[in-house]
Amino acid sequence: MSATLDFYFDVVCPYAYLASMRVEAVARRRGAELRWRPILLGGLLREVGAPDDPNATMSEAKRRIQRIDRQRWASALGVPLREPAAHPRRTVAAMRLCLAATPGPVRAAVARSLFEAYWVRGRDVSDPGVLAELAQRHGLPADAHLDPALREGLRVATAEAAARGAFGVPSFVVGERLWWGQDRLPLVEEALGGRPPVAPPSSSSVPEATRLTFFHDFASPFSYLAATQIERIAAPRGVAVEHAPILLGALFREIGTPDVPLFEMSPTKQAYVQRDLEDWAAWWGVPFCFPAHFPLRSVLPLRVALLQPAATSAIYRAAWAEDRRVDEPQGLGAVLEEAGLPAAELLARAGEAEAKAGLRASTERARALGVIGVPTMLLERGERSALVWGQDRLEQVEAILDGWWPPDDVAV
Repeated sequence: MSATLDFYFDVVCPYAYLASMRVEAVARRRGAELRWRPILLGGLLREVGAPDDPNATMSEAKRRIQRIDRQRWASALGVPLREPAAHPRRTVAAMRLCLAATPGPVRAAVARSLFEAYWVRGRDVSDPGVLAELAQRHGLPADAHLDPALREGLRVATAEAAARGAFGVPSFVVGERLWWGQDRLPLVEEALGGRPPVAPPSSSSVPEATRLTFFHDFASPFSYLAATQIERIAAPRGVAVEHAPILLGALFREIGTPDVPLFEMSPTKQAYVQRDLEDWAAWWGVPFCFPAHFPLRSVLPLRVALLQPAATSAIYRAAWAEDRRVDEPQGLGAVLEEAGLPAAELLARAGEAEAKAGLRASTERARALGVIGVPTMLLERGERSALVWGQDRLEQVEAILDGWWPPDDVAV
């Protein structure tokens, strides 16, 4: 019996659109039955106690990074993506039309048409005329979306998604496990029986002189995961990594982000993030242990790492694989000594004005570049530069080092 892959979506979400361009290939490679599950994103957000429009309170810096990220994904997939001027549009009627379609090929075809109408052609999918045209294209009555039963059906489908652990779209469920985000499709495919095929590098050497700066903070578990991989990516390509410790809390305060975003999440999302970290640690094949004394006060280890970058990996391993204290002198000193580094000297220098000013300057540099979180990788080639945010975007770093350049070729 083949596995079942449930794909929860709302056409209002650009990442759901991107997922719709990938998910069928995942199911086909693994012989899974793909079920398109239309829901209403606004209703789902209300179910989990989140704002109807999370973008409304998002900083402009983060909105910019996300716009760039979407265009990069579209470029990598070779698909068009044009954000409508009136985004976000109401999609209640559109999602009812999806639900009206018979599950299987017809529903998939209707969903694809709606995604194309919204994200490629910029059409108003709340317009009855647009919906009538799309419905008839797929053999449905022009007023199919007006069936009174669809109102309750969409509500039930949305509540079911929330009950299964969804708090956003796109979400994917295999068995009892849920993943959120089109960038988690490799994890979904692994759950279905195998990892996706890896494309060969586009070239055998790094084109021109590419510089790589790694902005990080020991307070972030995602920084830890990226730190375990960044040298693996850079070293075979002959690229030196410039480690740039920054104080994430200070950056967050500058751009209007909560000091510890995890604490602002719903219990459902917090539980998901914990599983997500474990998933990625397993994906990369590295140990992971969420520290008992989270959040970490990372000022001291950051200053030490600024003075001695060679301490970086040992500090990350101690904090996020061994659950050791690195945010106070005694514990950090032991970690440094075990790494063969001059602990007493580094700890003393970390309290001096030079180290304090250096960390402030590194954090300000990150803010001026547009960094909104860690890990963030800055890649520079000639006069061009690109920021890549997130350990789940390391594939983009590899692609850039192998010759690709993001389509958003803008100064950062």
